[in-house]
Amino acid sequence: MIRLRDEKFLFLSQPVSAFPELLEVEGGYLAPCDSPTVRALGTLLPEFRPRRLPPGPSFGFGDRIGLATPGHVRALSGAEVFPILAQQSVRENARTGRNFAEVLASAVFGAFQEGYAEGFGADADHLKSVKDALVAAELGYTFFTCDPSNLVVPVERLSHDELVARFRALPQAKELASGYLGRNIPIKGLGRIRFTEQELAAVAVKYSRAVEFAAEMYAALREALPQGFDFELSLDEAASPTSPMEHYWVVSELSKRGVELASLAPRFGGTMEKAVDYRGSLEVFRRDLRAHIAIARVLGDYRISLHSGSDKFSLYPVLAREAGGLWHVKTAGTSYLVALEVAARHAPDLFRRIAAFSLERFDEDRATYHLSTDLARVPDPERLADGELPQLLEQEDSRQVLHVAFGSVLTGPLGDELRRVLDQHEEAHYQALARHLGRHLKALGVKESE
Repeated sequence: MIRLRDEKFLFLSQPVSAFPELLEVEGGYLAPCDSPTVRALGTLLPEFRPRRLPPGPSFGFGDRIGLATPGHVRALSGAEVFPILAQQSVRENARTGRNFAEVLASAVFGAFQEGYAEGFGADADHLKSVKDALVAAELGYTFFTCDPSNLVVPVERLSHDELVARFRALPQAKELASGYLGRNIPIKGLGRIRFTEQELAAVAVKYSRAVEFAAEMYAALREALPQGFDFELSLDEAASPTSPMEHYWVVSELSKRGVELASLAPRFGGTMEKAVDYRGSLEVFRRDLRAHIAIARVLGDYRISLHSGSDKFSLYPVLAREAGGLWHVKTAGTSYLVALEVAARHAPDLFRRIAAFSLERFDEDRATYHLSTDLARVPDPERLADGELPQLLEQEDSRQVLHVAFGSVLTGPLGDELRRVLDQHEEAHYQALARHLGRHLKALGVKESE
């Protein structure tokens, strides 16, 4: 890997036919760091192709800018966890102007730059259409997160009569009644699950459409990728916490349709807000986690996935202790905030402008997030001395303001300036990422403290 002016290339000492586009230079040839080169590199060096999850815990490193993977790789030094180095949702791509091909390319070349050849996965995150899933499959993604949250029915708003009527209208209503009612379902470590008519109606009406969509996506992927893939179901964006009964029913119904889960992301109680630690009772989280783990062990030994997993330091020891290796954690926004930390320390004027712009954009950019941010508590960046600017990344309210504006920042001139600063201070950026993400991995018990 070499840098030529402001761009990186693969350097080849001699031409290789697998690379579709080569530029001859003195002493060799250059290949652009793009999607066709990713395919060529994977053909010659299979260790740089995404692969499926091995047994054990896994950790997702989202990278919204496309420059973070070398720092993520350094965070992995000495860690016993399988990394997902390419992880981005359709929503994130829409906000940043990127696509699945670019996300994968930045991860592959970041791993290559660091000489990391120990294996990694690629997660097409929060998929809401089969079409998007198949695009990612064609590119070589190995991990697919199905998010049917828009199909989950808010049954809490239905009257008893409406709920019963909707349940009876389901084509499989009689089959569901005979399959679930009157049964005592033993769950080791949890006790028993027993559905009443009301409970069965509620869970079936709430999740039937979501289950059918997930099964449709899985079937399409199975046809496109007969060699296999990892499939995660995301329930974490539902309006209410996922109960053990809901978990059991959804996974049981998916299993009937031939769906094998690698991971399930339940909606936990408490508050899983972006960019800050968990807000809620650790004992309630521990109880809910134990229930989900117990059901997962009965139904298939799939992982329990913690979404919005950035900076949830109080939860990591609980997750590591209770899940026994059957866990997956997703992070993304925290790496963007590390990039802003580099800007705060090395380009304070730029950081001030990013902070002011993020405040301007907050009301609109917060629309898809559950936040309790109080703007009255956000320090005025104009009143802070240069050395005080990093405080905005430590104070929770300002941290959330900076987090949710990533798309607005990165798709405009401020984003171009930020990328230039990160290129100019490349080593500082990587070191900051390694420290911060390494702290996540240490708290999860998969990396020893130095």
